[in-house]
This record gives sequence, C-alpha cells and structure tokens, in this order.
Amino acid sequence: MANSPDTSRLEAIERRVEVLEERLLPDGEASLPRKTAPGDDPLWALHELRLRRSQREETADGAVLFTGSLDLPTGESVSWQEGVGTRAMLEADWSDFAASLAALGHPVRLEILKHILLGTRGTADLAEIDGLGTTGQLHHHLRELRGAGWVKQSGRGRYEVAAARVVPLLITLVAAGDR
Repeated sequence: MANSPDTSRLEAIERRVEVLEERLLPDGEASLPRKTAPGDDPLWALHELRLRRSQREETADGAVLFTGSLDLPTGESVSWQEGVGTRAMLEADWSDFAASLAALGHPVRLEILKHILLGTRGTADLAEIDGLGTTGQLHHHLRELRGAGWVKQSGRGRYEVAAARVVPLLITLVAAGDR
C-alpha cells in the first residue's frame, strides 16, 4: 500500500527533526561550529563521525577527528587527517605531550614556524627577520622545534615543517585561539 500524502509529510518532518536533534548536545546546547565553511552541511564531518561511531565498536566511547586540506603560500599542498578514540586519549599518559606543547609555548618559536610555512626556510634568511633574536637564539629555538618534531632539517641550514605536522600545527593554533 502506498503512503498517503499525510504519511509522507510526517516522515519528512520526522527526518528534519532528527537532523536538528543531531546538532544538539545532550544538554540541549547547540553544537554548531564557531565558523563554518561553505557547503550544504557545515557539520558534515561531525555527522560522518557520529555515523561511523554508531557502526563501530572501537569508537563506541566517542572519537576526535582532525582534518585539513590547504595550499601554503609556497605552493605546496597539504592534506592530513587523524582520528583517535576517546578512550585511548583519556587513558594515554598526557605528560608525553608536554615537550611538544612546550616547544610551541614560546612566541619566537611560533613566529619561526609561521615564517617557515610562509617560505623563509634558510637559517640565514630567518636570522634577518627582526624579533627572532640572535643567530644563537635562533639556533636554540630551531633545535627545540626540531626535537619536538615540529620542524625538520631539509638541507644544510634549511628547515621545513613536515607535511604531517602542518595541519596539526594549525589546528593547535585554532584550538588555542580566543574565537
């Protein structure tokens, strides 16, 4: 038997209510992102994560997903994605993250990373930028960033942010920002 117009209308309304309810946190607080990208569904990644969570036992406790695709001013393209289950993160030894985060905790190191991403890769070129300190201080900061895995040496006196670290770096900055 075919659906009556009233039944079809009711089903459509129920689907729309489900979509709206998915956008609410358990306490009713809206889960809309701070800023959205253009497109049909600004929460597409969240909806996909929820769908996969409902289908897989290993993420039944929840998961965090980070992703990004961008072109740097240097012309390099970077695409990256990582997801981790909530249980794994909550059970991890968070002190293991301290050195990596500490390396980002200095304003000069953040400026160095920014300049490297913008294309200034040579130590001599970086040393010419006001505010990055003496050559010795610059080498100290580069050593800290290298030790924490944020930069790698790409040649004698040349540095780059590894492709696998570009999006995580930008995500960290977005998360730390006051938006």
